[in-house]
This record gives sequence, C-alpha cells and structure tokens, in this order.
Amino acid sequence: MAPPSPTFNRSLSLLDLTLLGFGAVFGSGWLFAASHVAAIVGPASILSWLMGGIAVLFLGLIYCELAAALPEAGGMIRYPAYAHGPLLGALLGFITVIAYSSLISIEIIAARQYAGSWVPGLTANKAGDPTLLGWGMQVAVLAGMLRLNISGVKTFALFNNIITFFKFVVPMLVIGVLLLFLRPDNFTKYGFMPFGGQSMESAVSVGGVIFAYLGLTPIIAVASEVRNPQRTIPIALTLSIFLAAFVYILLQVAFIGSVPARMLAPHGWAGIDRLLPLPFHDIAITLGLGWLGFAVVIDAVVSPTGTGNIYMGSTTRIIYAWSHSGTFLSWFGHLDPRHGIPRRAAFLTFGLGLFWMLPFPSWEALIGVVSSALIMSYAFAPVAAAALRHAAPDLVRPFRVRCIRVIGPVSFMIASLIVFWSGWYTLSWLLSVQLIFAVGFLAIRTLRAMGNTGEDIRSSAWVLAYFTGMLALSASGSFGGYGFVPHPFDDMAVVIFAGLIFIWGEHTAHRNMTLPDAPVGIPMTMTPDTLIAQEPVISL
Repeated sequence: MAPPSPTFNRSLSLLDLTLLGFGAVFGSGWLFAASHVAAIVGPASILSWLMGGIAVLFLGLIYCELAAALPEAGGMIRYPAYAHGPLLGALLGFITVIAYSSLISIEIIAARQYAGSWVPGLTANKAGDPTLLGWGMQVAVLAGMLRLNISGVKTFALFNNIITFFKFVVPMLVIGVLLLFLRPDNFTKYGFMPFGGQSMESAVSVGGVIFAYLGLTPIIAVASEVRNPQRTIPIALTLSIFLAAFVYILLQVAFIGSVPARMLAPHGWAGIDRLLPLPFHDIAITLGLGWLGFAVVIDAVVSPTGTGNIYMGSTTRIIYAWSHSGTFLSWFGHLDPRHGIPRRAAFLTFGLGLFWMLPFPSWEALIGVVSSALIMSYAFAPVAAAALRHAAPDLVRPFRVRCIRVIGPVSFMIASLIVFWSGWYTLSWLLSVQLIFAVGFLAIRTLRAMGNTGEDIRSSAWVLAYFTGMLALSASGSFGGYGFVPHPFDDMAVVIFAGLIFIWGEHTAHRNMTLPDAPVGIPMTMTPDTLIAQEPVISL
C-alpha cells in the first residue's frame, strides 16, 4: 500500500495566529514611517494612520468570510481563481509573490540599516546602501529564516510568539516615555495639515502607512494549518488590525508631540525625515535618552527580522497554492512528508529574497513599489467574495459579512484609491507589467488550447479593463500624472470607475467554477483542498 499523501499539520492556535498577524503587521513600518509620514502630512499624519486602519479593516472583513469558508494554504490567490478562473489565479500569484518576496528583503534591509547605527561598517552612506559586510549580514539572516521555515510550523510559531512579545513591549515603552516630553504646540504651531488634504492621501499610499498595515494575509496563507479555522481566523484577523492601529496611532502622537522645538523652527515639518531618519532612535538620542535609543535599536533588528520570517513562510505557501492552482510549475506543489512543509517553494522564496536585495539597496527605494503591489494583491478579494455570493450561494460561510453589498464595493474603491495615490511613476510600469502578463497568459492558453479560453476571457475581461482604466486615470490625474483631471476630481473618477468595475466583476463569475465540497453541517477532516462545514455561523 502506498503511504498517505503528506498534509499540512493543523497545529496553530488562536494565540499563535493572533501573534502571527500582529507580528506581520508590526514590522519595519513603525521604525521608519513616523518621520516619513510627518514630513509628508505634518501632525495630520495621525489621521493618515486612522484612514489606513479603516481601509485594512474593511478588506480584513472580506478575508474573514472567504478564509472561514475556504481555509486553504495561500488562500488569497485561490479565492479569486475560484470566482473568476485561472487568469486571476495566475495574476494574483504573480503579484503576491513579487510583493511578499520583496517584502522579506525590505524587512532584512530595515534591520541592517538600524543595526548600522550600532555596528559600524554595515551601511555605506546616508541613503542606506549596504557595504559588502552589510550585504553579507543580510544574506546570513535570510539563510537563517530559510532554516527556520523548513523546520516545521510548530518551531516557526514558537519563534514568532517570542519575537512578537518583544515587538509589542518596546514600542509601548517608547510611547510611554516620549509622551512625558509631549509639546502640545507641535500639533498646531506650523499647522495641523500644512501641506493640504492631498498630502494625507499620498502618505497612506507611498508614505509607509498602508505598507505598515498590510500584514493580515499571512493569517490567510497558513489557514490550512489552523485549528478550528472558522472561528480562529476571523477573531485573530480583526484583533491583529485593531491592536496594530492602536499602537501605530499612539506612536505617531508620541513622535509628533516629542520633536524638539528647535528642530521644527527652520522649516516646520518639511524635511523632518532627513533630520530624524531613524525616528524613534534619533529622537531618543536627541532627548538624552540613550538607554531608550539602545532598546529601539535592539527591537529594530529583532522586529523586522521577525516580520520578514513570517513573510518567508507566507510566500512559501503562496507559491505552493499557485502551483496547485494549475497556473504555475507543479514541481513546487510538493510537501515534505516529515514536516508537512513545501520545501521546494521555500528554496524558491530564498532565491527571490536574494534577488530583491541586489537592485534595491534601501528601505525607501522599495516602499512605494511594494505598497502598491501589496494593495493590488488585496484589491480583488472583495470582487471574488461578491461573485461567490452570486455563483455559490450554498457555500457554507461560518463567518458571514451581512452588509457585503456595501463593504464589498467600498473596499474595492478604497483599494483602488490607494493604488491610484501611488502615483504615475510607480503605476506606469507596475500596471503595465501586470497587463502584459495577463494578455500573455491568455494568449498562451489559447495557443495551447488549454481549458475554455472563451469562458476565461469572459470571466476576467473586467480585470484587463481595470488595469487599462487605472493606467489612463493615473496618467491624467494629479498624483505624478499630467494633471488633465485636477484634484479631487481625479479621486472621484477613480471611485466611480472602481464601482463600475466591481459591478462587472461581481456578475461575471467563471461558469466552470469548482469549489471544495462538503455536506452542510457535517465536520470533515481537513486537507489543504477540502472544506470544513461547521456551525454556528458568525455574522457581522
């Protein structure tokens, strides 16, 4: 008799998953974004963090419904593929692997940049470029992450829990100490929003806010390894978002209020990121709190490294899911029989992490591109959820978003705005690459007579129209475009366009949709590709 096929080990608890979610959200963003966002917006940067939290919460609720109904490894690329066919699965695999693998490198680079203030010889210049020694350190850390990720999910979870506890304690210490130096005048003396309302939008997209928040999909990536996923995933996901928003807003308040008056006297908030490039470390040293600066440096090495490790595990599972969708090399869909880990996908993730360390040397160099790619990977989930409501009404949904007719289109509109705010410089090539990939994918399937090409085109034509329309809107808008449509009318155009695309995508689900099946109300033993049908249903 042949041995049973290896499956994922279902061993992650609610605590494990919540700490994984918070650990993924809380990475290098808090270490760099405070001064970067303040330089763009001023004290109104507090509102930018609130806006980002609300946007991610809406998207998170959509993922709660999808992940509780279909708890699969790498679910964020499986759900759109179920709803709209193989093109969207391939496209989401492509986008998400690019975003996540580059994010691993961002976190390691962030740790190295902060460590450079402690260990001489790691950073070459003020731009944050690494020396040969610094680059070698980055590779060594990446190799350590690989070793940890192929050791099994229990080892991974234990390491993450320890790191996440430390990641929470140090920021709360920073908040408590800096609030003792609060200067109320800092919030009004140079204007609460000195650079206008449009600056707040830019801060959300390219200032690091949305990048800092977008850590909820690692929870979805490990859905097939969670105990009782119907309850655990929604609770862990929402708790992670609320906890992260609370800490991020308090950190921004503490930063704005504690900047010494002499540093603001020449130019106000403009250029504060150049005066305080490592914001909480630099402000602690400026205030004579060397011990606090030392604690921040330690956390600055530990925190991004922990987040990068989470994303290495997530990228590995996304590659596995992409392979099992039939639109990527099946060789990467193999599970190690001993630990239930996709080792081949882990080694590919390691190679991609190495690649992203080569052309982009600093945190700032990657942040705008990765933020846009990340939000793009989230954007299609609301359309998929709405399409599944229409095409698969009998699918058991243990967590059900009651007002999805409002939350669905609003989430897609918000995601589209955040993508638009990235600016023409970023989108001109990011959207073009995705459009070329989509057209090439359909052409190859047509030439090879793979599947029902006509149905694939019908169910995914809205995606091609979305990319084309967003390119046109970005080129004609005020965020780095040619300014044919002034602000805020360009924002309004994006909202209307996204709403129309949502309606189109909602009503064009793939006619040959095949979902994991389970008898309603009967618990089942899970494999990565089966559905647990379990009551009671949680509604929101």
